[in-house]
Amino acid sequence: MGSSERLLLVAIDLISERGYNGVTTQEIATAAGLSEKTLFRHFGSKLKLLEAAFERYHYAEEMRKIFAEKLSWELEKDLLTISKTYHEIMNRNRKLLKISIKDETQMSGFKERLLRHPLQLLEFLTSYFNTMSENGKLRLTDPRMQAFTFMMSQYGAFMNDLEAGRNYPDIALEPFIEESVRMFARALTP
Repeated sequence: MGSSERLLLVAIDLISERGYNGVTTQEIATAAGLSEKTLFRHFGSKLKLLEAAFERYHYAEEMRKIFAEKLSWELEKDLLTISKTYHEIMNRNRKLLKISIKDETQMSGFKERLLRHPLQLLEFLTSYFNTMSENGKLRLTDPRMQAFTFMMSQYGAFMNDLEAGRNYPDIALEPFIEESVRMFARALTP
């Protein structure tokens, strides 16, 4: 693992535990076994380090690959693939997401940069729905709204899971994914 990668991972760990303002660049560098000078040479600032972590570990690129390479063009199967991949990525990035929720107000312009990922997913899913409709495999009303509705149901389930199911403790993530996909596919199949 290179020094940049070590710095990214250590920054995620420390900032998720103590908050953006609760950790210094010196502490991040030391925990990574590097000098603060190395951190600044690679990233320039703590904010740019955190932004690089979000760009490196967030989901837009992985989701683009799913839409480009892994779809079967069968609605239920594809939505299940998309949903499971989304949840795998989101769960892998739990610490980053906690940082974004907890510390976004302290980092100017950070939320806008974070929104690029879900906006890209919204565009991928909207395009997929349009193509499925053109091929007679999907009942189309408003493809962007359909995509947004699907995304928000998955995001809401992830947030409940992120909170250790405190809001809805009797709803497990896996059965939710399967049932929501099945229901959504039934509603949109002509």
